[in-house]
Formats: sequence, structure tokens, C-alpha cells
Amino acid sequence: MVLSTLRLPFLLFLLVLTNSPSWAQTGIPSPQMAACDGLVSDFLSTYNIPGATFAMTKNGKLVYLRAFGQADLAGTEPTQPYHRFRIASLSKPITSVAIMKLREEGQVSLDDQVFGPGGLLENHPDLSGVAISDARIYDITVQQLLEHSAGWNRTISCFPAPTPPYPWQQWGCDPIDAPLYLSQVTNTANPVSEEALIRFLLEKGLDFDPGTAYAYSNIGYLILGEIIETITGLSYEQYVQDHILAGLGICDMHLGKNLFSEQLERESEYLGDWGTKLSCYGTGENVPWEYGGMNVEAMDAHGGWIATARDLVRLLVAVDKFNTKPDILTAASINTMIAPSANDPYYAKGWSVNPANNWWHTGLLPGSTSIMARTSNGYTWALLLNRAITGPQSNNFWSAFDGLPWNCIASTSSFPAYDLLLAPDQNAADLAFSAVTDQSATVSWTNGDGSHRLLVARALGPVDHFPLDGTAYPGNASFGSGSDLGDSSYVVYNGSGNSITVTNLDPDKQYYFRLFEFNQNNATGNLPLYKLCNSEHKNVQTTQVTAMHEPNGQIHRVFPNPTTGNLTLSALHELHDAEINLLNPLGKNVQRWTGVNGRTYDLHISDHPDGMYLVEVINRGYIAKIKILKSSGM
Repeated sequence: MVLSTLRLPFLLFLLVLTNSPSWAQTGIPSPQMAACDGLVSDFLSTYNIPGATFAMTKNGKLVYLRAFGQADLAGTEPTQPYHRFRIASLSKPITSVAIMKLREEGQVSLDDQVFGPGGLLENHPDLSGVAISDARIYDITVQQLLEHSAGWNRTISCFPAPTPPYPWQQWGCDPIDAPLYLSQVTNTANPVSEEALIRFLLEKGLDFDPGTAYAYSNIGYLILGEIIETITGLSYEQYVQDHILAGLGICDMHLGKNLFSEQLERESEYLGDWGTKLSCYGTGENVPWEYGGMNVEAMDAHGGWIATARDLVRLLVAVDKFNTKPDILTAASINTMIAPSANDPYYAKGWSVNPANNWWHTGLLPGSTSIMARTSNGYTWALLLNRAITGPQSNNFWSAFDGLPWNCIASTSSFPAYDLLLAPDQNAADLAFSAVTDQSATVSWTNGDGSHRLLVARALGPVDHFPLDGTAYPGNASFGSGSDLGDSSYVVYNGSGNSITVTNLDPDKQYYFRLFEFNQNNATGNLPLYKLCNSEHKNVQTTQVTAMHEPNGQIHRVFPNPTTGNLTLSALHELHDAEINLLNPLGKNVQRWTGVNGRTYDLHISDHPDGMYLVEVINRGYIAKIKILKSSGM
């Protein structure tokens, strides 16, 4: 979506603060930018947005990093700047940066043809055998994919009228909107893959000659993702993480998942206004669009990323062509990337642009809305919401949303001198235990590149509470005496060293530890800035050392989720006398199942009120928690 505000040079809006109730605000407060807090709160109140995160840089320094409202739909978890959101089409500039990086390295040219003999995807295992009847497809180039001029027009309808039991979308021709139909016509399993979506349009043919018109195309960016994978031999996600993000100290950006139960750590929940839809998994269930109705996992290179607002501006200042922070692309590459296309002067290669030399992109999915921008006068910002506004309010909403960062700038006469981008790039690692007794354990680690580190311990299960930027947490090696981050997660060490002996432990009990690197110096305004992603976490049992990593990846699934009351737990590995607990949003255990064995187990929770719960699985020394939603009105 292209918005009008950024098209106009230096157009600013200044809204009058109202007396509407303020949304809860978190993050480091700035007296100079207090008016911005009010503007954002009023905006969220006006449009009933549950939660938001907002990051803004000025001249390469992150001067504003705030969060508002609630990150969960139950209203029990305040949004923090560390929360991650789906960013939808903000993924396209990320894909563009990756292509430009490969171009700099001589691995791809913008003039390269994509399909057919000699094309980049000539030998693609899933695309090379497609029956292409429209020969114009062989003329498509990398540049045309970047500029949405490859020849597909998603506004021209290509889907059939709805027929039971699968009421497909009736309008348009964007395959991402009709996953069940696409899986049927391409004879592939649900949920449909991105390769199947591409095959569908290749077999359908083009709507105009490549390079002659502009028509926004999600599938064009999926093809760019396949090009990246083919050239590098890595998955799209892995290439971007390893070759674009890692060098910037960004590790909180990942491709998102479809289901509520698969949300990543510190990911916001999403409020949908789009009702329900048949599950993209082909189960026949009606589920929320935002949790299984759409296939986010097939959106990767065009709309699949989740991120924090801070990491998005960290990426922006690395491609902004200013000399305040080093760029990861050459000036020539950036010039090419943001040069307006011949078919639309307001779109370049993955970026909306205007004559004032502003660059930006917006994103919209059921349950999430996003914008990020780089302005010619030295600002960048990222603003992420966990709701998408539709219907009669939509036009007013987008105008206000687009204007909100400009309003913040106009309402601020001076900006903080600190730089909140200066959290460490590398977290501490190699957490290890020695000299373990029935009441103590020595914990050691390899320091990261921060000035200090925080070691947190918990006896009840893994540490899943996090330190907040700007807040100091005194540590105490006597377990239970240091700062409590929440849910009895105690700080047992705060310092610049690499080991500590923790005391006051109970015999024959497991303790979980998590290590966070942070910076605190003059450049940060003497505020601690914590590195949360890639934080080392292990556990130890007193008397006998049993240190191990927490299990990685998805090892359990609960379905259906949301549920009316009867659901099934499916485990990747065998359960052996496992304990399963149902926890309410306050962490209280409201139901327990013990002695659970096997790989599946039926859970009956019909007697409990509707709402959010956690299913806690305790099995062979680890604890896993899965969010579920019970809704009897489904």
C-alpha cells in the first residue's frame, strides 16, 4: 500500500491533543518527546488498537523507543519495546536489500532472466517442470520483479465463484488469498507452499507484457525469494539472517508462523477484524484469519517476517545513505535500489519513494499493520500495530497512521542525546556449571561484546521474563535475594565478569538460568540496554549436574487451537510419565494431568471459562508452554 503523506515533500501534520484516555506506555521515557507519547496514545484510543511499538532515529541515533497498550488479547501483558510483530509487506524492502547485496557480489544482475533456458530458476526442482504456455514469462527479469512490472495484475479476477465446501475468495487474483483453492488446483498438500503459488501464476500466464506497467505483486517477491535460495544454496530466511542481519547485530527477526500455538518468544498477539475463514490446513474448521485462516508461512519474501521496531530502524540506518552509521550497501547500490521505476515514479525496487527523497513501505495483514520510513532530513522510524483496521474507518485510519510520526517530529523541539541502538551486538555464550552441590552451583560463561551482563535464575521453570531497557536490576548471588523480573525470576548476578557462585539453593531441585548482555555507558545516556535474542539459557539440578539446552524448535502442538473445549496434545518425542498443567493468564494451575505417556494425549477443558490459557508440559527435565484460546462461541 502506498500512502499519500510521504509522497509530499516535508508534509507534516500536527494533531491537537485530546482528553481521551492514554494507553499504558512502556520503554525509556523522554521528557522532550512526551507530546509524542500523547499523540500515539490518542491515536490508539481513537482506533481501538490493543498494542503498538514505535522506534524513531534522528541522524542515526535511536532517540525514541516506546511501546503502548497490551501485547496479549487478555489484557494482562503490557506491550514492551522488545515485543515482535508481524510486519507484512515491510518484508519487501528486506528482500530488495538481499537482492542488491547479491548484485554487489556479482551473483545476480538486474537484467537476468528468471525463467526458461538460461534463466536463474531454469533448474529449480519445483518450478522447472511447469507447463508455461505464455512465452512472455521467459522475458521476466529480476528488475521487473523488484519493480512490480513482471506482468501479473492481481486485481483481475481469476478465482471461480464459491462452491461448497470451499468458498474461495471471489475477487482478484493473488494466490496468497486463496490457499485452499491453490492446494486443490496444484494438487499439493495443505498448507499450500510458496512454490505452488508461483506455479499457479506461471501456468495462468501474464496480464501484460513484462516491463510495460506497474501492478503490485506479492508473488513477484516470492519468486525473488526463490532466486535468493537458488543462488546461495541457503533458505531465504537463513541467507537474510546470516548475510544481512547478523552483521548488524539483529537476531530478533524471523519468519513468522501460522498458528497461535506457534508464536515465537516475545511475539505480540493479533486482534482480527476479518472474522473467520476455513483453515488453510484443510481441516474444514473455521478459524480466525490471523491464526490459520491465512498461510503466513508461505509469505516469506513478500510478507512473512516478524521483527521489533528497534531492529527495523537498525536495518534502515544501515541502508539510508547517510554517513551517521555505516551502510551495508554501497552508495551506488542504494541509488539503484531507490531509483523510481519507469512505470511508477512513486515505487522503486521494494520501496515507495517520492521526489523529496523519502523512502518507505507499509504493511497490512489481518491482525497487524506496519510502516517504516527513511526521510531526506535524517529520520527513520518503524511503527507496528497488532490490529488491522478495515471498513469505513480505513481511509481516515491510514491517513492518521501515516501522519503520526510526522506529528511526533513536529511536536518535539529538542531530542535526546543518547543512542538507544547501542545494545550489544553479541550476547554472552557457553553457559556452564561446575562445583555443583546440594545448595550451590558455580555458573560461568564467555562474555559477549557488552559492558555488563545479567544472570537470571528461576526454580519453577525456564526464565521467560526479560529485563527492560533503562531499568537497573541489582543482583545477589543468594538465590531469591536479587531483583525479581517476574514469576520468581531472580537476578543472581549483575556485573562485568564471567562467573558467579550461586547459593541458597534447595537440594535435588532444578534451577533454570538465562544470561543477558547489556551496555551502559555515556553513549547510552548511562541507561542499560539489554540484548535479549540469542540469550543463553540452560538448567542445572543441585547435587547432580544435568546442564542442558532448552529444547529448540516446535516439539509440541495442541489442536484445534482455538478450541471449544476438547483438544489433543501432539508431541514430537515420546512422553514418559509427563505432567501436563493448564495455567490461566495469571499463571495459576487450574487443571493437571499426570503420568502421561505416548505421543498424543486428549485434554478436556470444557469446564473452564473462555479465554487464554497455557498448556504446560513437563517431560524428562524440560518444560514447554503452549498458548491456547478457548472459545465456546466458535
